[in-house]
Amino acid sequence: MMIRKLPVTELDRLTPDEYRAAVKTPLVVVLDNVRSMHNIGSVFRTCDAFRAEAVYLCGISSTPPHAEIHKSALGAEDTVAWRYFDDTVAAVEALKADGYRVFAVELAEGSIQLPALRLSGIDKVAVVLGHEVKGVQQAVIDRCQGCIEIPQLGTKHSLNVSVTGGIIIWEIFKQLSDGLER
Repeated sequence: MMIRKLPVTELDRLTPDEYRAAVKTPLVVVLDNVRSMHNIGSVFRTCDAFRAEAVYLCGISSTPPHAEIHKSALGAEDTVAWRYFDDTVAAVEALKADGYRVFAVELAEGSIQLPALRLSGIDKVAVVLGHEVKGVQQAVIDRCQGCIEIPQLGTKHSLNVSVTGGIIIWEIFKQLSDGLER
């Protein structure tokens, strides 16, 4: 059996203008003081892939345009909507005021294990991903409606921010993407 790799010209992807006009997954990803521009770019690219509504960049998180973000975003920073907030708490409060249910992705007492997460009946979701070493700030967790935890079986207690984002965004996309056209 021969399997032929598809060239980019056969992938039938949206143009940037078509992407901006397309129906989005009702998901905002909030980056709480994420310092690595490669992680930021990767989150943009994952959000583009699963048509998330926006990325909110907070605190020390760098913003586009920036060559280091572009290296991993590959242009997704130009298609995915984004906002900057000096303070992550302000971003969470703005999302809650706009009807989003906000979850921090963090190891915490009473966290929801990702396989148990059920979002049916929830219209809009936001997830907060934290600093590469310190995680999500406690003041931010205090304002979220809950925490989501990715079960891990090895010796480490965390994953890279962009890997975590990919896993979480994919799961939320699967649960909220009804009605999105390919």
